[in-house]
Amino acid sequence: MNIGEVAQLSEVNSKMIRRYEEQGIIPKAGRSEAGYRQYSERDVHILKFVKRSRELGFSMKDIKQLVSLWKNKARSSSQVKNIAQKHISELEKKLHETQTMLSTLNHLVKNCHGDHRPDCPILDELECH
Repeated sequence: MNIGEVAQLSEVNSKMIRRYEEQGIIPKAGRSEAGYRQYSERDVHILKFVKRSRELGFSMKDIKQLVSLWKNKARSSSQVKNIAQKHISELEKKLHETQTMLSTLNHLVKNCHGDHRPDCPILDELECH
């Protein structure tokens, strides 16, 4: 298969496929005599795995590890679980930070009159920090 066919089947665009190859996340594609990249069904499967990992927010570093562990049938599931648990912790931290920002902004908006007066608690808060 050529890169266009693989992109369509995996729902990963050609640019990202090339990038994943450069980063070593997927194996380098074979080449035809004319120099065109050639892919297999296995490559499509790997790309779908990578796409799903990206949808769950894993970093490229983690995805590279996960692909490696996925290919290694002698792996320990604890290695995979550790990566996922670390990712959960990072997501929970981001969620907490987002909730704090949302709460602060809601408070500031609630206390801003939003009228013709120049005083504004939103700008005051931004100025102080």
